[in-house]
This record gives sequence, structure tokens and C-alpha cells, in this order.
Amino acid sequence: MQRFKALVVDDDSNVREIIRIFFKQQQIDIIEADQGLVALELVERELPDVIILDVMMPNMDGFEVCREIRKKFDIPIIMLTAKTEEFDRVLGLELGADDYVTKPFSPRELVARIKAIFRRMQPKSNNEIAEMNSITFEDISINIDRREVLVRGEKVILRPKEFDLLVYLAKSTGNVFTREQLLEHVWGYDYIGDIRTVDVHIKKLRQKLHSLKKECLQTVWGVGYKFEVEG
Repeated sequence: MQRFKALVVDDDSNVREIIRIFFKQQQIDIIEADQGLVALELVERELPDVIILDVMMPNMDGFEVCREIRKKFDIPIIMLTAKTEEFDRVLGLELGADDYVTKPFSPRELVARIKAIFRRMQPKSNNEIAEMNSITFEDISINIDRREVLVRGEKVILRPKEFDLLVYLAKSTGNVFTREQLLEHVWGYDYIGDIRTVDVHIKKLRQKLHSLKKECLQTVWGVGYKFEVEG
């Protein structure tokens, strides 16, 4: 993996030191912040390749920092938290985090998750792109080459994994996929995040495709999800 720059945001200097030492061994450049406002300034100035973001910080917690970053940047974010409740994990994903690691954590696991994120971000091969250039129904059109989605003629902005998930489901209209299958095919075999990632992305897609006459992303209770539209 090529050299890249990580922003580590944590008010605990010991945590930052552990990450700093291990990242140096992995040839990962690191910049640090001990509070949210400093982190936002560094994101603007340094444009890091990935952000490791602690949740529990004074004045401005990690959720708020994540929310502010997502207003302008699509930089991968891994939430670092001592909280284990499902609500907190899902909230981080809903705010735009790509993954999370629960304290206490292994620096090796943290690096593995970063590498997994960058592998998922790699562009598809020409054969994969050429497999199907566009998918069109009555109210929705998906152009795979341009990674563009139009709903009733209006462009809808999707994040990379939201687009990939929509395309995968739309290519197999009517077929039902479990969450595990979607994680495997959309996120990749090596994805080690929360299975609820799929639910969060489906929820986001439904919100962004709200102007469709009929909901195309349908829940099949006890199984998973499918894409189905009329026309």
C-alpha cells in the first residue's frame, strides 16, 4: 500500500502515542489533534487521506466533528470509541463514518481496517465497468461510467458505497440479497465492520431517492433487501 497521511483525533495523549508509534512502523504519516476544532482546521489545511476520530472528547465530540467534516469532505473516517452500545455504532455510520473500532483496540486491527477501506475505494477494472454501462427504469436512471443517478430527471448525489450498493441491487432486479451477501459483494471479502452498515446505507439511499413514485429498495423481512420497480 502506498504511503499516505492519517489524522488522529483523540484527547488522550497515550492513545495518540500508541497509534503514532505503530503507524510509523507501517510508514504511515500522522498528524494529530487533541480536540474537535483543531481537527477541523487540520482537515481543511492538510487534507489527510484518512481520519481516526475519537468519539468521547470535551467541548466537541466525535459525532459533531464527523458531521462537520461530511459537509465538505468525503475523506474516510474511522470512529474510535470506548462505547459499545449499538446505538452509538449506528449513529456514527449514519453521520458518515466508514467504520469504527472499539477501545481497547489493537493498532494492527486499526491498520487492517484502513487498508480494507482503501481497497474498497480502488476503481473497478475496465471489464467490470463495461459489464453494464447504464440501468434505466421509468423514474430512475443509473449511469455507471459517470457514476451518476437521475431520479425523475433530477441528479441525486450519492457517496461511493451508496452508489455501489444501488448498482449491485439494481443489476439483479427482484433478487433478494442477505446483508452478508451485500457486505461480501459490495464491501469486499475482507470487510470486518458491522453488518448494520448495510442497513445504514439502505436508509441513506431511501432518503436520497425519496422522490420516486414507488420505493425501489424493498425490505424482505427475515432475509434482506431487493431492488424492484414498476415499468
